[in-house]
Amino acid sequence: MNGLIIAVFVAVYLGMALGRWPGFAINRTGVAMIGAVVLMVTQALSGSQALESIDFSTLAVLLTLMVLSGQYAASGFFDWVADRITHMPLSSRYLLGVVIVIAGVLSALMTNDVVVWATTPVLIRGLLERGLDPKPYLIALACAANAGSVATMIGNPQNLLIAHVGDLHFLTFVGRCIVPALLAMGVVYLVIGRSRFMDANHAIAPREHKSSQPCQLKPRLLLKAVLATIALIAIFIFVEDRGSWSLLIVALLLLNRKLGTERLLQQVDWQLLALFTCLFIVTGALANAPTLAGEFQHLLSAVNIDHTAVLAGLSLVGSNTIGNVPWVMLLLPMGHWPDHLLYSLAIFSTLAGNLLIVGSVANIIVIEQAKAHDIHISFGEFARIGVPVTLISFVLAGIWVMLAM
Repeated sequence: MNGLIIAVFVAVYLGMALGRWPGFAINRTGVAMIGAVVLMVTQALSGSQALESIDFSTLAVLLTLMVLSGQYAASGFFDWVADRITHMPLSSRYLLGVVIVIAGVLSALMTNDVVVWATTPVLIRGLLERGLDPKPYLIALACAANAGSVATMIGNPQNLLIAHVGDLHFLTFVGRCIVPALLAMGVVYLVIGRSRFMDANHAIAPREHKSSQPCQLKPRLLLKAVLATIALIAIFIFVEDRGSWSLLIVALLLLNRKLGTERLLQQVDWQLLALFTCLFIVTGALANAPTLAGEFQHLLSAVNIDHTAVLAGLSLVGSNTIGNVPWVMLLLPMGHWPDHLLYSLAIFSTLAGNLLIVGSVANIIVIEQAKAHDIHISFGEFARIGVPVTLISFVLAGIWVMLAM
């Protein structure tokens, strides 16, 4: 049975790295689902063990953040923010700074994937109206969203996982992670601000154009979203059972006389939730096999993963091959994680997402949405920004980790 578990595990994580299984029209979610089904059908993992492997609290909080983002989207908040950014009377470099700050702050309070998904189309439209090349701003949006999401445990899915496993406190998490987040946002500005992209922007003449549909806020819907956000943060600070209480927020948001359930639930990434569920089962099978789990823990000890440079290096490789969420889900069940290592893992696994397009779902969302607007950001163009941003951010974060943790 151990051989089957290893075979399924390798096949699934190979699919995570490649994004599919060669020769099949199947994505990462489908790969993980097939792996989970095989393990359960063959009784490599019993039904009760599979259920115990699933972190329902993390799934509940992630669902809450997605529904909350649906409330913000319905209020017109994301459209309004992106529209205001692009119509500010600022120079191209000041505008770049505003994009980075707002993307980083919003991503710290909501999942980074949601922020870039909601703001990218409006940002593109506004930049084109001004006659600016959207490429540097879109790369900045993706990188700043990743960087800003480091700051809180609700900034991205891997932070949610890490915080739940370590039972970390919300404010302590912010205190340990906000400095690397801010430093990384500064690095994004410096690297892109000095790039050839921004030099080219100075040569582009602005074009006068009126938006056919001006962005308008719906105050009541926005107020409800803001109150729900405050309530969610309060739950993370004061309540132990975060999953159940966060679902109460979902129930209250769905209880609406004007905003239909369908519109709110449109924002929920059901594929991501299914991916999480199936990966929990796959990694749970490995963790529930004592011999295999012991070997993996021995391997982690042998490579000295508690050393800052080793953890950073492995996170850089893992996040840009199998992805930062699968990488974190792979590591967490297999070892003993003192708090300082969990904070380090959150910092490095997230910042590593800026290296390449494939390093973060947020990157892929921005690139795909740009392509839909006939703006093509190549793998090399992103890497020319992402590589220096990530390496410099890693050095600064490493110094912070050694001094503060």
